[in-house]
Amino acid sequence: MADLSQPRAELRPAIEADVPIILSLIRALADYERLGHEAIASEEDLRQSLFGQHPAADVVIAWSGAEAVGFALYFQTFSTFLGRPGIYLEDLFVVPEWRGRGVGRALLAWVARAALDRDAGRMEWSVLNWNELALGVYRRIGARGMTEWTVQRLTGDALRTLALSADGPR
Repeated sequence: MADLSQPRAELRPAIEADVPIILSLIRALADYERLGHEAIASEEDLRQSLFGQHPAADVVIAWSGAEAVGFALYFQTFSTFLGRPGIYLEDLFVVPEWRGRGVGRALLAWVARAALDRDAGRMEWSVLNWNELALGVYRRIGARGMTEWTVQRLTGDALRTLALSADGPR
């Protein structure tokens, strides 16, 4: 049974004025994942990417009054096998003091609703294999690990080298 003495978080889509808060949540997530050194995004990067002419992703923020207590950032993908769009959940983070209070599940439900609203055939995300708290939440909602797939990433010099080796239109 829910503890009604504890305030509930309210969810709402992010607006451009939330960019500093989004960045602070991204940095907190990066620190939690022991990847703080990789979080190089700036407010201007986020402003352009999330609220510019061609928004690349959507963000929902969980609030307790004026305090941001969590967020989810997601974007549309496409499944050639399904012939339909999908949703990729890039980031989900709840501040430590609010974990175990349903905020993460509420954020997941918000993104799932966005997937249904877009007629998406699936919702996917990655999780660090040591993050037992998150894995427990994901298993309880019915998510299953895709153990036969391995994520690949190309960044920086390797990305530039490959791009510059391409023949064809530029």
